[in-house]
Amino acid sequence: MKTLYVAKSSPWENGYIESFNSRFRQELLDRELFLGLEDARWCVDRWRLDYNHYRPHSSLGYNPPAEFADRCPAPAPGPAQPTASQGPPLQQPNGVTSKHPDSLIVAGT
Repeated sequence: MKTLYVAKSSPWENGYIESFNSRFRQELLDRELFLGLEDARWCVDRWRLDYNHYRPHSSLGYNPPAEFADRCPAPAPGPAQPTASQGPPLQQPNGVTSKHPDSLIVAGT
């Protein structure tokens, strides 16, 4: 598996996550006034539960993702996938430095 970077200011390169982010903002972030971090976590968890377990998705035949995943066959046994600690070291885009080289995103970018 290889990490692919999306060019800055190029949302068309990853339409799936852009669509998700837009829906998340419209349905939750723009409608809620969070009282604190714990309240925000509770609201996000409630939204995530609805999104993944109850809401029908047209791309999945109008089934919730959890129900769709339950009906998918189990993957065939094969070589184990490497964990993050076993894989190659993560690399930052050219010209980006970080105090935390193991992170995918540098704070402030």
